[in-house]
Order: sequence, then C-alpha cells, then structure tokens
Amino acid sequence: MNVMRPISAAVLAATLATPAIADRQETIYINPFAGFQLFDDKRDLSETGTFGVGVEYRFRPHWSVEALYSRADADRKYVPGESEFDEVRVDGTYYFAGPDEAWNPYVSLGAGHADFGSDNSGVRTAGSNHDETRVNVGTGFRYNISDAVSLRGDLREFHGIDESTFDTQVSLGISFAFTRTVAQAAAEPARPTDADGDGVPDSRDQCPGTPAGATVDGNGCEPDSDRDGVADSRDQCPDTPRGAEVNSRGCELDSDNDGVVNSQDLCPNTTAGAEVDDTGCEGVTETIQTFTIEVKFPTNSSVIGNAYDEEIRRVADFMQENPETIVEIAGHTDSAGAADYNQFLSQRRAEAVAGRLTGPLGVDPARVEAVGYGEEQPIASNETAAGRAENRRVEARIQVRR
Repeated sequence: MNVMRPISAAVLAATLATPAIADRQETIYINPFAGFQLFDDKRDLSETGTFGVGVEYRFRPHWSVEALYSRADADRKYVPGESEFDEVRVDGTYYFAGPDEAWNPYVSLGAGHADFGSDNSGVRTAGSNHDETRVNVGTGFRYNISDAVSLRGDLREFHGIDESTFDTQVSLGISFAFTRTVAQAAAEPARPTDADGDGVPDSRDQCPGTPAGATVDGNGCEPDSDRDGVADSRDQCPDTPRGAEVNSRGCELDSDNDGVVNSQDLCPNTTAGAEVDDTGCEGVTETIQTFTIEVKFPTNSSVIGNAYDEEIRRVADFMQENPETIVEIAGHTDSAGAADYNQFLSQRRAEAVAGRLTGPLGVDPARVEAVGYGEEQPIASNETAAGRAENRRVEARIQVRR
C-alpha cells in the first residue's frame, strides 16, 4: 500500500484546518519508533514487536496532529502460523508544556484503519484476516535533547470497534524537528477612546469626567497636592493636614463656626458667637504663674508617693488663694529615647502629679488638666547631661480665663 499518500494528506488537512495567527511557530516532527504490542486474546495473536513512523504537525505550542503508519508480523497464539499487521491512523495530541521546555508530557486521542492481513493457518479468528477500525487513547512524553532532536515514549490503548477488542502498545522513538516561524501582519489595533479628551484613554482613566483643558496626571485625575480629595484647581485651602475632613472647597470643617477647625477644636459645641481661645473653648486662657515642681521619678517610671506633697502643696495653696484660676500640669522629657515613648512617659508623669493635687491635696479635678509634651519644649540643650536634666521636669501653669 502507498503509506506516504495518507500521511501527506493528513498533514495537508491539518495545515488547512489551522487558523492563521500573527508570528506563530510551527514544528513538523518526523517520528520513527519501535514498540511492543499486546493483542486482545480474541485475536489469537502473540505479543510482538512493531515499528513505524509518524509525521506530526505542532501548530500551537500545546497542540499537534499526527499521521502514523505501523506494521508487525505476529505469530498465532493457539495454532501454527503468523499474521501480518499494518495500520494507518491520525492522532490529536495535547502537550502540557511548551516546545521550549525539556520535558513535554502529553495525552492523545485518535482513530485509524488496521489491516490484519492473511495467515497460513486456515483458521478464522476474531480480529484476524480482515480490516478493522480502531480508536485509541494514549499518554507519553517528549524529551527535547536539542532544538532538532528529541526522544518520545508512548503508552497507548486501542479499541477495535468491529469485534470490541482491546490492544495495548508501548513504544519508544526518536524525533527530528523542523521548525519555522510564520509571520503575518496583525490587524491594526483599534485606537483607544478618550471620552473626556484629557489625553488618558478610558481604559486607564480613573477620573473619567475631568473638565476640558484641565491638567491631569497619568491616571487622568487632576493633581491634588494635599491629598484631601479636592483637586488643586478648586482647592481654596491647598495645605490642609493629611487626613483632615474638608468641605467641597478643600477647607477643614468648623462645625460650630467658632473659627477653630474641627481637628484643633477641643470644645466642638461652643455657643454661636462666643469668644473662644485657640483650642475652640470659650474664654481666652492666660498663664499668670508657672511653678516648676521638683519631682524625681524612677527611671522609666511615673510612680510617685507622698514624698513630694509639700512641693506640690505650693500649687494647691496658690489655687486656694485664687479660686478663679485653673492649672495645667505639664510633663516634659529630654530627647533620649523614642519620641512616641517620651510623649507617653511625660503624659503619665503629668497625670501622677495631677493625681496628688486632686487627691490628698484636695483641689477640684475640674480645675486641673494634665498634658504631656514629651521632648517638644526643651528649656536647655539636650546635647549635655546637665541640659537633659533640666529638660526632665514637671511644671504647674496657673491660668485664668479672661
């Protein structure tokens, strides 16, 4: 029989059926192989060696189609004689890895026509002395030794449709690859749309409704230098603190309209028209007397006992003599250590002194406020031990509201 004619026809059919794509890589393998075939017991054929050749067209990195021819001379199993066997089939294969990988495992599915020829036994058995259609399923691997040479191992199960037989074949072959890259002009891509005309295509535009002529960044959004959510072109307060709540003009909110923005307003519900200080509280606070309280705290501690009550009593006596006054107990540290920790420690120490003042010394807690300033208000250089010692202090700031 003419073996090359069906093989060539199968490759040509696969070529015509393959859709063209731009710059695709095509590989044709010539696959000679030798194997061992086990026939269904119905065939009365002994296990035998087989050999053949395939032409495989890999039209995608993971897909190929192959036309194969194989033949064998099998001895009869139960009676004397032998039977010739040849087959032409077409298989489709899916590779789990690309052709550039060393190992290319795969699965296959196919169908073909088998001719079991004639024998000299004179005995007719299932699957012998006739043609038969067989379908097959298989698995295997291709190992790329180089771009041009590879090894292929294959395990395949065949099902004869006419007699419902099952045959098994295992084979090993060497493949020779012929590869080319097919270049094809790709269709010109569609021009991206830019609905607001800001120069940023809609697919990347995170602010699709910017006004005509507005300056935008790479995301199509107007610049917002202080990141308050209001673009610079509309921001009347361009330097608002990070995270501050702002209105549509980009200015911080002042809910009680006392002239002190919410982020700085310690008294957010003052009466309309009331005179307030810098903290948004009614009345203007003025410091009239400052006492430096000589309190020695243990290292990294804010605990004091009654040892310093006589020192703190000076503040209590002054406030008793001046009932219109209030006091701020201000805690300070030097710059040694982390600023956050110094802030925390100064607050605890201020609260410890305030606690003695409002507890054993009897000052109304409503007249006492404890504030920790950490290392923010030094009175001496932190570069020397003496200066740092001066900065570690607690002050009582006597204040009145005018």
